[in-house]
Order: sequence, then structure tokens, then C-alpha cells
Amino acid sequence: MGLLDSIQRLRETLGKTREGIVGKVARLVSTRRTIDEETLEELEGILLGADVGMDTTSRVIDAIRIRVKEEGLADASELLPMLKDEIGLQFAGNGAAEPSDPFALPAARPWVIMVVGINGVGKTTSIGKLAHQYVRAGNKVMIAAADTFRAAANEQIGVWAERAGAALIQQKHGADPAAVAYDAVQAAASRGADVMIIDTAGRLHTKVNLMEELRKIKRVIQKQDPAAPHEVLLAIDASTGQNGMQQARQFGASVGVTGLILTKLDGTAKGGIVLAISRELNIPVKFIGVGERIDDLQAFNRKAFVEALFAP
Repeated sequence: MGLLDSIQRLRETLGKTREGIVGKVARLVSTRRTIDEETLEELEGILLGADVGMDTTSRVIDAIRIRVKEEGLADASELLPMLKDEIGLQFAGNGAAEPSDPFALPAARPWVIMVVGINGVGKTTSIGKLAHQYVRAGNKVMIAAADTFRAAANEQIGVWAERAGAALIQQKHGADPAAVAYDAVQAAASRGADVMIIDTAGRLHTKVNLMEELRKIKRVIQKQDPAAPHEVLLAIDASTGQNGMQQARQFGASVGVTGLILTKLDGTAKGGIVLAISRELNIPVKFIGVGERIDDLQAFNRKAFVEALFAP
């Protein structure tokens, strides 16, 4: 998908967030003649309401305040272009450049991806969509069903694996998740798989602490390959807003999250959480869910996101 197509698809996906930020700012501008402190206070409220986050909102407002003073941009009609510029700069200052082909793999084989997140955020669905993208890119993909505590988990991940064209490694309900992960990485290596995606539990029905269980899975994987997992992706429901920030902090501290899969972005007005997490936690958003179809998982592109958010 080219950048223009990505922007158009994102524009549709971000409808509620666009209204929650750009629409409200446009109405604010229509009632103001100048950019004064009262106008900036209302802008601050709009950004916070869209879950852009306190730290990021403060940075944006301070930057606009400085530009108003230094460049003499007092007309309220200048506010929306300035807001677009400053949000773009907040993204640009975070992380490395995004790859031209996000599904091109480094040399390591199998490339092991561990996917974590609480139940109900769309983790299993996202794994299926991610597997589909890697298969479509010409890779041999395997999925490990290491969420063994939830009765329906194996069945659900099995359906998605079949739809994606990926092989499934699973054991009986209640099996040790770490053992499943260990066997899966071993099988991926022996079968010449390019990608191994490991599903994990989001809640345990035992006295075992979830984070300790996830750390155990990671330790066991590293017995097969000290460099693995090469990615630890955290799935977060975009509509949970600031609660998603807390999840990112907790999982990040426990298992070293390397990137985020932000799901259900099409159904929320709180898409500003993308900027908050990326800026405040320094965890890159790698993929976003933009719909229900199997190909509705996009590699996240900061430039496309900003352009789509402010597109007319």
C-alpha cells in the first residue's frame, strides 16, 4: 500500500479522532479572532480529551505559544496549521526512521515475535492479521498457541492461523505455556520457518502471576535462541485511552516491549493515545488495526497518520 492509499484508509479510520481533535479545533477557531491564552487553554482541553496525554499536550501548547510570540502569528486561522506542524514534530522526534518495507525480515531465522496483552484487546485477531501480512510477503509463518489457560483460545488462534495460511503449534488445554513456546521455537527452526509468532495469555486462572509467566516464556525461548524473542509486541485497545498507557508501562517493565499493536483505532475518538504512548513512553507504534478484514492491519507510519488526521 502506497503512502497516498495509506493516508486515505487512515482518514476513514480516524474519523472519530479527527472530529475529536481537528473538528473541535476548527469550531474553536471559528469563534475566535486571535490566539490568546483563553484560546490555548481550550485547545489544551481538546487535546487532553482526545488522550494526547498531559506531557505531550504541554509540549505542543508551549511550542505554539512560542511561535505565536516569535513569529507574530496572532490570527486564529493560523492555529490549525500550527497544531499540525507541532504534532508532526512530536512524532518526528521519536524513534528511528520507519522501514520502507515493514514486513521485510532481518537475517535471523526464525524471526520470533512474542505478542502480549490483556484479554479482550484483539490480541488473537491481530496475530492472525500479522501472520497474514508476513505470509503475503512470501514468508513461511508459524503460530504458537501459548495461551493455554483459556478454553477457547486454541480454537480461536487455530481459525486465524488457517485463514492466514500459517502453521499452528499447540498442545492440550492447560499445558505449560513456556513448554509450548519452547517446542514451537524448536519446531520453527527445524522446519525452516521464517517467522514464529507466539500468542500468550492475557489473564491467568491460576495463582501464578501473569507477568512472571510471561517472563518465564521469554527465558525459555532464549534457551533456544539467546537473541529471541526478536520482537515483543504489546496489543492495546485504542479506545481504552490512558488505561492503555498503564498497560504499556506494566508490560514494558516486565518483558521489555519493543513495539505496539494498536487495535480498534477505527472505533474511538481517543486516537491521540498513539502520540501519547509514542512520545511519553518511547515505545514505537508498529501496527494499527483499521478494520475487521484480515488485511486490516497496517504498518504504522507517523507521516501518514498526521496527514490523515488533518486531511480536509
